[in-house]
Amino acid sequence: MHDSRLKVAQVGVGNFGAYRRERLRETGLFELVAAYDLNAEFLAQAEREDGARPCDSYEELLSTPGIEAVIISTGAKYHTEQAVIAAERGLHVLVEKPLCSTPQEVEALLDVQRRSGVIMGVGHDDHQHRAASQTTKRMIDEGELGEIAAFERTTAHNGGLLIKPGDWRGDPEKNPGGMLFQCGVHALHELMFYFGPISQVGCMMRYDIHTTATADVAICNLKFASGLVGTLNAYHVAPYRHKLNIFGTKANLYRKDASFDEAAKLWKQRTHLDYQKEPQESISITGEDDNCGNVRSFYHAIRSGTPLYPSLEDGARAVAVVFAAEAAAISGKTVDVMPIAKS
Repeated sequence: MHDSRLKVAQVGVGNFGAYRRERLRETGLFELVAAYDLNAEFLAQAEREDGARPCDSYEELLSTPGIEAVIISTGAKYHTEQAVIAAERGLHVLVEKPLCSTPQEVEALLDVQRRSGVIMGVGHDDHQHRAASQTTKRMIDEGELGEIAAFERTTAHNGGLLIKPGDWRGDPEKNPGGMLFQCGVHALHELMFYFGPISQVGCMMRYDIHTTATADVAICNLKFASGLVGTLNAYHVAPYRHKLNIFGTKANLYRKDASFDEAAKLWKQRTHLDYQKEPQESISITGEDDNCGNVRSFYHAIRSGTPLYPSLEDGARAVAVVFAAEAAAISGKTVDVMPIAKS
């Protein structure tokens, strides 16, 4: 029987790279042929669990005979260099998020995709296969909330307090916007799934809570191409908290995101025109989550040419807002977001 699995190599196979290997393995669509990591223990684990041949360098990894794609699960500061080299060799690329650290790197990645013609995906959540996201989008698109007036999005955890001297996460050139870059890109990617592209951003940031030079707090005002406005607040020095509130003329939608011990939850609050406080009602989340949706999409884009989601452009749109937000915080002015054309 012909083996239609995609033969891939992976750089960065421990920590989040181990999670990515689990998802690749779960689909049954990939064969992890080779692996490279600075940590010998992680390499040994990948060999035990996936049969991946350990490599001594990234160059050796890319030279592995028969591979069709590279999975890049390293820190964001390495993404562009590693992705460009792989694409220039004709290898398809799946790169983790955040995509890259500067607008110049965005341009380099988009350019190499155009020149090489390879498929380049980004490891953001596949909201097309997230039950809470699909339920939310259906309610928006079908007019259940009425006209959307605004939204509030908060993302917080205390990871910024764990950054040590010398860690790239503490370097503003490699981690622009702090928590906005680390986790805010997830929120930005999701918000654009619901509401389309973001055109302008105003932002205030704090850098004085922890000892790093990156932002500890980012308060962003976002304007979408549609005219919708809303806020995104990102805190890197506070306990775990992720929520989304959407305000509409017919109803509000409130969501508490999934945490480590419970699933996402939705509530709706219908508009009453009697000046009384409207009650909240729990909303059933329909559908199933597919944690492998992004890697399945990557596989099928390569094998059968189906549309890729999340794509390189999706990842670029998220970090472009981060870059604009930091520029807005420095200048004190609203900044236009770099437009990212569809491929």
